Amino acid sequence: MSVFPDIGSYAFLSDCETNALVAPSGQVEWLCVPRPDSASIFGALLDRSAGLFGFGPGGVEVPSQRRYVPGTMVLETTWHTPTGWLVVTDALVLGPWRGGSRSDRYQRVPSDRVAQGVLVRTATCIEGRVDVLLNCLPLFGYGATPGTWSYQGEDYSHAVASAQGGPELHLTSDLRLALTGPRCHGRTVLHQGEHVFAALSWHAPPPASYGEALAQLAGTTAFWREWLSEARLPDHQWRPFLERSALTLKGLSYEPTGAILAAATTSLPEAPGGSRNWDYRYTWVRDSAFMLRALLRLGFEWEAYQYFAFLIETMLGSGVQIMYGLAGERDLPERTLDHLSGYRGARPVRVGNGAFDQHQHDVWGMILDSVYTHARHQGTQMGPAGWNGIVQLVDAAVERWQEPDRGIWEIRGEPQHFTASKVMCWVAADRGAKLAAARGDAECAARWRRAAEEIHADVCARGVDGRGVFVQHYGSTALDASALLIPLMGFLPPGDERVRATVLAIADELSHDGLVLRYRVEATDDGLEGEEGTFTICSFWLVSALALIGEHGRARSLCEKLLSLASPLHLYAEELDAVSGQHLGNYPQAFTHLALIDAVTQLIELETTGPAPGPGGAADQVSQEPPG
Repeated sequence: MSVFPDIGSYAFLSDCETNALVAPSGQVEWLCVPRPDSASIFGALLDRSAGLFGFGPGGVEVPSQRRYVPGTMVLETTWHTPTGWLVVTDALVLGPWRGGSRSDRYQRVPSDRVAQGVLVRTATCIEGRVDVLLNCLPLFGYGATPGTWSYQGEDYSHAVASAQGGPELHLTSDLRLALTGPRCHGRTVLHQGEHVFAALSWHAPPPASYGEALAQLAGTTAFWREWLSEARLPDHQWRPFLERSALTLKGLSYEPTGAILAAATTSLPEAPGGSRNWDYRYTWVRDSAFMLRALLRLGFEWEAYQYFAFLIETMLGSGVQIMYGLAGERDLPERTLDHLSGYRGARPVRVGNGAFDQHQHDVWGMILDSVYTHARHQGTQMGPAGWNGIVQLVDAAVERWQEPDRGIWEIRGEPQHFTASKVMCWVAADRGAKLAAARGDAECAARWRRAAEEIHADVCARGVDGRGVFVQHYGSTALDASALLIPLMGFLPPGDERVRATVLAIADELSHDGLVLRYRVEATDDGLEGEEGTFTICSFWLVSALALIGEHGRARSLCEKLLSLASPLHLYAEELDAVSGQHLGNYPQAFTHLALIDAVTQLIELETTGPAPGPGGAADQVSQEPPG
């Protein structure tokens, strides 16, 4: 099959150390090992000749049904062929920590169950007879280098693929494996009740039998269900979306360090055939405040702590920048892979991210809101070294808030005085003052409170147009969805007329068929060419903002529309095409699922208890009154 599947049709697998995307055809078309930001071994997502792993019925490419085994990241695909029915089950295996010496893979202590470095696949004929085919074609280095296969052992059940500079891959199966150049393949006919397995390993020994493969699937299923059972989830019709979003965020985590990826992929385009294609396999400070709120709101205190610890240790140890690698790497140089065609011809394909050294003033506010949220929930006292680091962060925001920056959207045009950046500098000063007061540091509290008042007055004087609507940057009349952060972060109370005017202007003027754009590309010097889709996180932000200003019916209608546009497996990419509903951009996108959790839980609270005290619910609240 040469055509690219829709982005939203892929299934997402994870073991919290790497992840994979599985096409509806049953082919694994994206897998990078040993880390999610490593080079791909299966890259058909970005070029149909860049490697894949197929396992399923012959002659059929459209399944009857695909679903996750409830409460898990285990994929189950049911096939109907002209001669029978087949069920294929796929998972990236999690198994018990085996103990022994410390592992170089882990900066944090391993959990009871950890990634095994094994992709396991089973196929069972449930009626009639079905031809089953295996086709494993790893191409190392993002499709650049074919591997060399050889047998291991005395029979045809275990083969090994390797290439210079790449990981060694072990493939086991109860099919007889044939080796043809860079490809390993096999075929059999299953009758009702019969089954086969295939497993690909790059770390632990792969299963040697169907029974072992089945046991690994059972253990992985139990892990995900046990983890999800810790969540605080409402008994509501939207609960499945919250469950899938929680599982997706967990799946995007990198267990060895506590980092959380922005997305599992690189270079999926923001517009069909476009050039706005970026590598999102890193962790963004921008996501931090929303990440902690979402994790804590759903009851995942341990994941929140792990992420917070990664964030603080990384920043205080090496300085603040807008994004980091999964182990805290600071240097993320961007390059293009010109040998790849790109998804549906969208080029260039990029790895690395050239925005890593941009100056974006929102980072200080996101960090301080994260620290403040953590302090309110955990109640732990920060030591002198940690507090000194926080003082440096707040002071940096206070000293630099009057400078232009690249803004929350990482524009590659000229720096501007972005309104949202000033608002987030206010957040840094406001949260810093509250933390200082709680700590008994009266000097810092007073100094930062004065700075917050100054920033607040400046934004209210220079960030508003003649009709009382907050604009993209000083001196502009353009709208920007980042202005929705004004009520969401507590800069002004929801009842303020400027807030209401801004929220309604974005809803009415910065949307396409009800879905929100980040900004109008024709009115923004972002240094790029081409169009982009509507940003789904901004649409969920609008749901939250509409609910805050009392537009509950409108908020619910938009939320229902957004939920109806989820992928068949309840996943979201970064953007949506407002006309076709197709998902655009990298996938699945953490930021989108974070915003979904906030918006959906807020609307459910409105249904059950009436309006919440402010953004994020009562537990996460900061003052909704302007300073002074």
